[in-house]
Amino acid sequence: MSYMIHIEHVTKRFGRAAAVDDATLDLGAGESLALWGANGAGKTTLIRCVLGLLGFRGTIRVGGHDVRRDGKAARLLIGYVPQELGFYDDLTVCEAVAFFSRLKGLPHTDTDRTLATVGLLGHERKRIRELSGGMKQRLALAIALLGDPPVLVLDEVTASLDAVGREEFVNLLAGLSGTGRTLLFASHRIEEVAALSGRVAVLEAGRITRVVPCADFVAETDRGTVLHLFLAPSVRDQAMQSLRVGGFSPHLNGVGILVPVTPERKAAPFRLLAEARIPVDDFEIVSATHARRVAHVPHSASSSPGGNAVPHLAATEVSS
Repeated sequence: MSYMIHIEHVTKRFGRAAAVDDATLDLGAGESLALWGANGAGKTTLIRCVLGLLGFRGTIRVGGHDVRRDGKAARLLIGYVPQELGFYDDLTVCEAVAFFSRLKGLPHTDTDRTLATVGLLGHERKRIRELSGGMKQRLALAIALLGDPPVLVLDEVTASLDAVGREEFVNLLAGLSGTGRTLLFASHRIEEVAALSGRVAVLEAGRITRVVPCADFVAETDRGTVLHLFLAPSVRDQAMQSLRVGGFSPHLNGVGILVPVTPERKAAPFRLLAEARIPVDDFEIVSATHARRVAHVPHSASSSPGGNAVPHLAATEVSS
């Protein structure tokens, strides 16, 4: 069977440390896969190997092209949106599209159509420095889609956006997911994984520990509501232990801890952490009901929390 992305026994070391350790993964045409793991798990390093930006041991092919031997042909098949954007702020939106179109060697670009695809039509005369964070991400996506590449690679693209910007950008990506493109993306937000992926590859210390269907992955953290707790890295291991002792099943992600809770126990994790003198810097509530809906996961018999939103939440959504 031929795959759009084929990763076989890939290892990338920085000195003695293996940032990616014997990773093997395949994505078919039109398939969507999320890379999930804590900071330092190897998500970004693996993506940079796929892009041919880092040397590595093993084999990576994109559209049948070996990334090391035929990197230019492989990269022509990929549209890439990084976490940190680098634009010339004095360019207008229209000028930026034209500039990157020339870099890609495209003979002609319908700028209006390109911008309309990402909801930026009407903003083409704005300078990039005048754009909001969400609009800059839309522009980056528009540039990634120039030339209609069959593969889209995204690296934590909503990390710098607020809750509204994240939801809008994820909805935009979800609308593009049915166009036949292969999507490989890194994320530490369960709602993004639920909305965009068909499978999830879980990375720990550079190794792919398992690859599971998205529905199963979401169900693992689904007991009605998921608390996303933001804590300092120095106290996360202690917090994980305290939560486990208290009967919870926490999961580390890129910037904190995900804690599935039942409606009657939403406050219990905060009480456990307070008793252990572990400070919580911030938190958000993710609606697992909403995550199931956008992932097309059947509803379980568990009930949803209702009417308990805290006024100062940095929440993406609280189910009703």
